[in-house]
Amino acid sequence: MVRSSSPPLTSLFLLLFVSPISVLSLHDYSDALRKSILFFEGQRSGRLPHTQRLSWRGDSALNDGSADGVDLTGGYYDAGDNVKFGFPMAFTATLLSWSLIDFGRTMGPALSDALTAVRWATDYLLKATAVPGVVFVQVGDASRDHACWERPEDMDTPRTAYRVDATHPGSDVAGETAAALAAASIVFRTRDPAYSNRLLRRAVAVFNFADRHRGAYSSSLHAAVCPCYCDFSGYTDELLWGAAWLHKATRRRYYREYIKGTRRCLAPETPFTNSAGITSTPASTCSSRRKS
Repeated sequence: MVRSSSPPLTSLFLLLFVSPISVLSLHDYSDALRKSILFFEGQRSGRLPHTQRLSWRGDSALNDGSADGVDLTGGYYDAGDNVKFGFPMAFTATLLSWSLIDFGRTMGPALSDALTAVRWATDYLLKATAVPGVVFVQVGDASRDHACWERPEDMDTPRTAYRVDATHPGSDVAGETAAALAAASIVFRTRDPAYSNRLLRRAVAVFNFADRHRGAYSSSLHAAVCPCYCDFSGYTDELLWGAAWLHKATRRRYYREYIKGTRRCLAPETPFTNSAGITSTPASTCSSRRKS
């Protein structure tokens, strides 16, 4: 028999019930929730407002898009780098909006900061979709940027702007962007009707572009967006995701029929698909389609 210095399994099992009590008493989880929104202020790009709470951040990337004659300032940096990836930014904005739609009334004083976090993203997405038939999906050269770790305020790496269009399609990233704009339009419907209408009109236009010019942006822009944010599951889930949020925002039968008529309803086969979100969104009819 081999002796072990580790505690018996029964003791570990009991600790599962005992330790959470002491852990819960030591941590303020409401403070953690508030700081989860504060995190986004640390990721801001562009000219920062006087209300910026993280004073160690400053203005950055104020010329983004200028080489292409467009204003692509603002938005969020992706992680510890200085690249603005539109794909994950749009998904983030959608989930932030979803949380506000379902739980905004319980957010108390954090509600204002959460609304600001959504708007910081959607203001940028409006800029990225301002040219009809074009979606700017990334600013920054990921390879060059990731080889040089520096503050956004000091960065000297290329700020190349990448886009999808009719000849270089990106149904995945465009569908994701349409979802973000549509979801945010619900958030601001009563708070800022004019802004909400602007978001919804743009969501419709971007979705139509995504559906009309089908293709994966990781094929059109492979060298720029892979391996960071390739689309591994195809673009159908993003089209469904965009249609689901447009249905929720408009209640138009067209989007419901679009979802029902889509050839396949995706199961969550990989961690890179929106299928789980599609099937849990009220606009979805995928679950009933599978049963038929």
